[in-house]
Amino acid sequence: MGGKYSYSASESGPDVLNEAASVYFSGRGFASEPPSFAEFLRDRLLVVEAVRKGITHAFFEVIRTRLPFSDQEWADIFNISLKSLQRYKSEKNHIFKPIHSEKILQAAELVEEGTRVFGSREKFFLWLDTPNFALGGGIPKALAGTAYGHELILSELNAIEHGVFA
Repeated sequence: MGGKYSYSASESGPDVLNEAASVYFSGRGFASEPPSFAEFLRDRLLVVEAVRKGITHAFFEVIRTRLPFSDQEWADIFNISLKSLQRYKSEKNHIFKPIHSEKILQAAELVEEGTRVFGSREKFFLWLDTPNFALGGGIPKALAGTAYGHELILSELNAIEHGVFA
């Protein structure tokens, strides 16, 4: 892939996704300023392009620090061993396979949406770890590793946003 990502987040300012190689942003009207992370996630074609090319481990590390998943939970989400995940970290310039890249961005999308709905990451993270009747009494976080679980969580966040409780 060749490009490095950096993601800067400050409590007082907007989150910005920067990418040294302009491959994702070329021809998309982002010439003067890269999109915010939320804008990046909303641009489905851009996300598909990023998934196909693969997410670098450096980009994953920045995302990982903003999400409430432990290394073991990430390994479970990827359906790989913890040792494999740790090996990826030690490999210089590791690029995740598209299937893993997609799961990384889906998890990031959940946190962005949940933070928007709940008003803070802390409140959303608490909700993620709390058994939920609408989700069969399960813990939402446990569903995040599958596409169907991802959709169930997004659907529940939409219901919460609109005041529809089970």
